[in-house]
This record gives sequence, structure tokens and C-alpha cells, in this order.
Amino acid sequence: MGRGAETALHAFVDGRRTALFRSAYLLCGNRDEAEDLVQTALVKVVLGARRHGRLDNLEAYARKTLVNTFIAGRRRFWRREQAYGEVPDVPGELADNDTGLVVRAALATLTPKQRAVLVLRYWEDLSVAATAELLDMRESTVKSHAARGLAAMRAAVREEGEHV
Repeated sequence: MGRGAETALHAFVDGRRTALFRSAYLLCGNRDEAEDLVQTALVKVVLGARRHGRLDNLEAYARKTLVNTFIAGRRRFWRREQAYGEVPDVPGELADNDTGLVVRAALATLTPKQRAVLVLRYWEDLSVAATAELLDMRESTVKSHAARGLAAMRAAVREEGEHV
């Protein structure tokens, strides 16, 4: 890999880290885990670019690597358990600025693939076809994951509103 390609690769990593972090945060729902996910994905992108000499669409490769790394990480057994600190006895009252928290909590209840579809479709603003290609799914599968994921999120948000 030449010096110019290496410089371009570093510029890509520096320029896209924040955008990838935002998507990773929506996928994970946890800042530390999102940072780890972005770091792992970017390492894979850099190694892949160096191994293959160049990648035609580095942006798509990085996004696909991020999503695939997230889904693969959710399959691991040790990821299924989560440790919590002290849980409050009564939930606090929701304010308007807590809407994002409620939506992210609802997003966290979805399966990893549903979450990936929703983040790519509605956060990254990708088309059904682009999402299907990125996730190696049929377009009909993307549509059904999106519909089921949105229905589950609506139910979770509705349920959260009833508890307040």
C-alpha cells in the first residue's frame, strides 16, 4: 500500500469515527460498548484495506463491518448477561428530554438484526435495497425486520408511557 493510500485511509478513519460511533451507540445502547465496537470495526477496515491494497467503497465496507461485528458480538454467550448496579425502586418521571432514553431503551429490546435494520434504515437513511445488500438479506426480510422492530418499539414505548 502506497503512502498516498495510507494517508487516505488515515483521513477516512479520522473523518468517519464520529459518524460510526453514533450508529454504534444506537446499535449497542452503551457508550463504552459502542467505542469498543467502532474501534474493532475500524481495525478490521484498516487491516482489510492493507491486505487487499484498496477497497472500492471504504464507507460501505466500514458500515458493513460495524454492523456485522455488532451482530457477531451479540451471538457470544458472555454478552447475554448484563450486570446492573442498584436498581431504583420507582422509576422517575419522564420529561420531554427523556424521549431519547425511552427510544434507546426500546431499541435495546430488539433482536440484533432488527436493531441493525432500523439503525441502517432510519438513522443512516439507507434504502431497503442498500440495507438488504449491506446485511446480505432479501429486501422482503429487511421490510419484515423493520415492520416487526417498529411494532415492538411502539409497544415498548407505549408500555413505558403507561408506567409513568
